[in-house]
Amino acid sequence: MCGLTGFLDLTAGLDCDAQRTVVRRMAASLLHRGPDDGGEWSDERTGISLGFRRLAIVDLSPAGHQPMVSASGRFVIAFNGEVYNFGAIRQELDAAGLGPDYRGGSDTEVMLAAFEAWGVEKAVQRFVGMFAFALWDREARTLHLVRDRLGIKPMYYGWAGKTLLFGSELKALRAHPNFNGTIDRDALALMLRYDYIPAPYSIYKGYRKLPAGTILTLPLDRPQEATPIAYWSARSVAEAGIRTPFGGSDSDATEHLEGLLRDSIALRMIADVPLGVFLSGGVDSSVVVALMQAQSRRPVQTFTIGFQEESYNEAHHARAVAAHLGTDHTELIVSPEEAMAVIPRLPTLYDEPFADPSQIPTFLVSQLARKSVTVSLSGDGGDELFGGYNRYFWGRSLWKRLGRIPCSLRGAGAGLMNAVPPGVWDSLFRVAGPLLPAGARQRNPGDKIAKLAEIMGADGPDALYLALISHWKQPTQLVDGSQEPLTPFTDRSQWAELSDFTQRMMYLDTVSYLPDDILVKVDRASMGVSLEAREPLLDHRIVEFAWQLPMEMKIREGQGKWLLRQVLYKHVPQSLIERPKTGFGVPIDQWLRGPLRDWAETLLSESALKRHGVFNAAPIRKKWAEHLSERHNWQYYLWNILMVQAWLEGEAGG
Repeated sequence: MCGLTGFLDLTAGLDCDAQRTVVRRMAASLLHRGPDDGGEWSDERTGISLGFRRLAIVDLSPAGHQPMVSASGRFVIAFNGEVYNFGAIRQELDAAGLGPDYRGGSDTEVMLAAFEAWGVEKAVQRFVGMFAFALWDREARTLHLVRDRLGIKPMYYGWAGKTLLFGSELKALRAHPNFNGTIDRDALALMLRYDYIPAPYSIYKGYRKLPAGTILTLPLDRPQEATPIAYWSARSVAEAGIRTPFGGSDSDATEHLEGLLRDSIALRMIADVPLGVFLSGGVDSSVVVALMQAQSRRPVQTFTIGFQEESYNEAHHARAVAAHLGTDHTELIVSPEEAMAVIPRLPTLYDEPFADPSQIPTFLVSQLARKSVTVSLSGDGGDELFGGYNRYFWGRSLWKRLGRIPCSLRGAGAGLMNAVPPGVWDSLFRVAGPLLPAGARQRNPGDKIAKLAEIMGADGPDALYLALISHWKQPTQLVDGSQEPLTPFTDRSQWAELSDFTQRMMYLDTVSYLPDDILVKVDRASMGVSLEAREPLLDHRIVEFAWQLPMEMKIREGQGKWLLRQVLYKHVPQSLIERPKTGFGVPIDQWLRGPLRDWAETLLSESALKRHGVFNAAPIRKKWAEHLSERHNWQYYLWNILMVQAWLEGEAGG
């Protein structure tokens, strides 16, 4: 796990020493991603430079130094990530007489040998892993930028005049003297809707995220015409899975999934450094820990954090699972002060506005794990693949009810619901509480009714889903001069052909929310403390199998992740797992009214909101006032704006 960067200067205007100086400065900005070693490689005749920072995981010797040149001298690579099946590929190459005289034992050297033997695309299709890399073909004078199938590892790129800049994080691109960063207001509007900026957009005009599962090939004679080409497609996988569903029994599916999970986890336990695993006590992380411990000769190191606020604290659940499995468990109960101390670091850590509040606990658990290990496995991906999010249940159920009501009546009903302030609804529910059935006794019922009113006007199930995942519903009214570009959620030409509403939700989450929110959050938080996070549930073979499963093997009797649970219950008692799903969150709502109030007021003041010429201050100030008065809980809307404002302040100061 590392950081890569580089540039391709079409003018070839710098000599080799100057190129190395620039790319070394770009790589230095990624020191946190690779504190163990660094290097650069340049060719002044073609204007190509590669820079690298190394976090040594496999083959800790200097033989793993990058950028690395292939045995024949044809290819040069800067590679971030892991190809877990490199041992099997090496054996295959050697058996065919295609393996070179290896200098060391790294996966990077095997990758280069695979490119020599099979070509870039065919080699990449054999890789099992997470990766983003820049590969220069000296013979063809062609640069390849490649990203793994699910988008676990990042890759940004863009043109600064006649110079292509690329790297693991935007901060590396900003370190190039030709970088010209103009804020993309359209991308900012998307961020206000989703809490993140969906690929291929970034916060800067002209700079993009390489889509997951693609190769961008840039020949030296016409690089600016290049477009990313898919070598693996989540859309094709979903459609193929539906066409050829798994036909076995429940027990057959359980056995097959467990085999895939065991193999995936075993591959991700390969390391020459200490490794552990994040454990929340939920289904996804618990199944990873259980199968990891089953394949380990010693207690696995598990890590969890909790909060003093009991409604946000799940540490005791993780502790119970760890005790049952016999892991070497480390737990930290975080004080509000410790959690809030992370907030000033967020704009730099995430490089562009990013507002998933679970970024705070993700950073804290990464920081905790890094004190003991260099690699930590994680359970991300289970919700998208096996149907775990609450919206998959109540979104479908809600539309079944709303769809029977004419749109005009739904609009009138929404108006009546909005006519009563949320605080009044809360009071009514408190008074009526003893008379209500248990299922109707909700926390913050006024906010839930307001949310329901927002989505009642949806003209179909897909519009309902977009309303469910949207924060600011009209973000262009907040960002002056903006228009929302198409995203995977709104561009139906990108949708897989799936007739089932729940399947469409799961697919869209897999191609956008997962890589652009969840995996960004984990990558930046873990790499911010020089920790490698590995995602065994996102092995592409598991993804492909999950799409073959009939829906009743994912969601059954109103509960998600049914098949994943069957694997888990072979190792952990059901009683330790069964409980309502909660997010990995922090009490932002309380903090904004309490210890964070002064900080938030500074960023949300009318003068601050107008300072950068981006925001229309009035609707933001209105929500801030309503939140402080406790008439509404606007924590997520406000956190979104606060992360943008904090980032803008950092840009102005930087």
